[in-house]
Amino acid sequence: MTTAKPWTSGLLAIALSAVLLAAPARAIVSTGTPTALHGETDGDAEADRQAVSREIERFRSSSISISQAMAIAESRHAGATTADVSFDGASGVPVYRVKTLHNDRIWRHTINAATGELVGGEAALPLAELDLDDRSNLAALGAIKHRLADAVHVAERAASGKAISGGLVREGGRLNFAIVVISGDNLKEVILEPPGARTR
Repeated sequence: MTTAKPWTSGLLAIALSAVLLAAPARAIVSTGTPTALHGETDGDAEADRQAVSREIERFRSSSISISQAMAIAESRHAGATTADVSFDGASGVPVYRVKTLHNDRIWRHTINAATGELVGGEAALPLAELDLDDRSNLAALGAIKHRLADAVHVAERAASGKAISGGLVREGGRLNFAIVVISGDNLKEVILEPPGARTR
């Protein structure tokens, strides 16, 4: 699951009422380098910047979009919904890592970002083996009408770019979609609160 971490840059709230009428209720866009793209580095700002630049370059040269990768993974099991997706350009072949929810299991798929082919099969983890917070988040995902794919489309319009990752985050008792979008040379995180996603 995606975990939320504090941001060093300020938040820029954007009113998206026209865009969001049929989509998640609220969007907040923040700029900077999302923590998910920093990786586990030693804190060297220049090395971080170069690693993120390489990742963005590999993402831009991929022929499969994040929406296509989610659709490919979801098509493996009728009725599956994506819980988490991220681009990984650090290894030899750029891939999308997609986690889908289906029949009380989390399915892990690796999708080739150039061809759309499934790499190395798929793996399933029963929900019972997840911690309570993750099970609660996934139960909420199954109960709301909006999907991660909807949030990706809204985030791409809101931030004027292409999504590179997305997933669920819980902050202050609220379950939100967090989508990282490449817009020009900037990375932006868009937080979307789906209607009906509030939990304890």
